[in-house]
Amino acid sequence: MTARPRPTSPHLFIYRFTLTMAMSIIHRITGGANYVGTVLLVAWLVAAALGPDAYALAQAVFGFWLFQLIFFGYTWSLFHHMLGGIRHFVWDSLNGLDHPQREWLVVANVVASVLLTLLVWSIFVWFR
Repeated sequence: MTARPRPTSPHLFIYRFTLTMAMSIIHRITGGANYVGTVLLVAWLVAAALGPDAYALAQAVFGFWLFQLIFFGYTWSLFHHMLGGIRHFVWDSLNGLDHPQREWLVVANVVASVLLTLLVWSIFVWFR
């Protein structure tokens, strides 16, 4: 008996990579990043609740440039994930599903998340 070739299912390389595919991947990544950022935020809040010594230590640790970069990324991740959810809500209402509208919503998602992050950090962090 000869082995018959098994049918293959479509693979990613068959499809043309689109912005909506990239945003789907980034949306999943930002969802995971939000867990890490939230754990750090909770650690800072717990330190604040434990008293001035624990809070001073947390401020010293989280004031380090690497943690500031992580919190900047966390802020962007929150905005990007939130706006991605709003984009999906729009799509679930059967709006914005045409090709130009889909692409516009994806670009608007990226631009708005960057601008909101810069706005928040400008107001609450850099100009305090």
